Amino acid sequence: MDEKEKQLDKLDVFASTQKVIKKALDKLGYPNEMYELMKEPIRMLTVRIPVRMDDGSTKIFTGFRAQHNDAVGPTKGGVRFHPNVTEKEVKALSIWMSLKAGIVDLPYGGGKGGIICDPRQMSFRELERLSRGYVRAISQIVGPTKDIPAPDAFTNSQIMAWMLDEYSRIREFDSPGFITGKPIVLGGSHGRESATANGVTICIKEAAKKKGLNLEDARVIIQGFGNAGSFLAKFLHDAGALVVGISDAYGALYDPEGLDIEYLLDRRDSFGTVTKLFKETMTNEELLEQECDILVPAASENQITEDNAHQIKASIVVEAANGPTTIEGTNILTERDILLVPDVLASAGGVTVSYFEWVQNNQGYYWTEAEVERKLEAVMIQAFDSTYHLARSRKVDMRLAAYMVGVRKMAEASRFRGWI
Repeated sequence: MDEKEKQLDKLDVFASTQKVIKKALDKLGYPNEMYELMKEPIRMLTVRIPVRMDDGSTKIFTGFRAQHNDAVGPTKGGVRFHPNVTEKEVKALSIWMSLKAGIVDLPYGGGKGGIICDPRQMSFRELERLSRGYVRAISQIVGPTKDIPAPDAFTNSQIMAWMLDEYSRIREFDSPGFITGKPIVLGGSHGRESATANGVTICIKEAAKKKGLNLEDARVIIQGFGNAGSFLAKFLHDAGALVVGISDAYGALYDPEGLDIEYLLDRRDSFGTVTKLFKETMTNEELLEQECDILVPAASENQITEDNAHQIKASIVVEAANGPTTIEGTNILTERDILLVPDVLASAGGVTVSYFEWVQNNQGYYWTEAEVERKLEAVMIQAFDSTYHLARSRKVDMRLAAYMVGVRKMAEASRFRGWI
């Protein structure tokens, strides 16, 4: 393997996820057969979706749906529309969803879906046809007791509504529990849209307590200004923290005196883009290395690596994105005594409130936003504490501790079923 291949291997999120799963199962004393079961999704469906475009042509899109493990219960996970979606990425994301569900103790396994497309180049009607076509293609393996989709990168409550409607037409009955992240009027839950950011904020507050850091005095950098990043900026700003840096796909803004968050939130477009309005910008890579107390990678994978982990100046790193820190980056941050709160813990607020939505759909009784937020806080604090204490007692990093907590329930369910 030459140097370039070695670098690509290090950045392979699927391979790195498998390595940590193996280590977690070994630490917990499970046999290798358990790893063989856990290292790949039990089902992986690839579909081809023909869509009539507005110009009259037909374009064929490729989509995926991975179901990692359903020993605990139905699989659960988002659907992303993105030009860089790959089969490996969807597989890795389904494993992370299993881990998240285990960490916050939900009766789910992990699922994930994706379609290779660029929604920014598509019209409203083209997106609707694509959404409906995807549901038709995967309808046999999804449902409220099988596999429950949700929003993810570049998908939203409107797309979930189209998918719900299509599924209801196919099954010929109303089934709000088929999908979460829906509009409130179609059975959505209060607090779902901001749930991921809310969960990350709770983890930041708990991490700050462990480090003896007063959040009101803390300087925060948030890489990414999409759904999670923008809500997070608002929540932290409202909590009294000084947000000194944010970024989007086109660049980053940094001001050690603090950014005008209200202004930035007001000016961002529907894809979370705001930096194009400014002349003085820096790159996403440069932003990660600026002075701050708390760094929140909320953009994409492989942002903190062995090449820049030594330059990180924060004392706390909380991952709001999926897989933003490589294994080598994790090791360096841990050696430097930087408290790393891993993605599978920090971003579990989304699946937690999705679970709340599914429960409300199933019982036909809906909660207030205050109830949802109170329940979410209790779940996230419990998950943070159990992960933090395991990391300290077993002398492992927070990522490995989170994987150990997350994989245990799934492994036990698989063992009781007689699979292993």
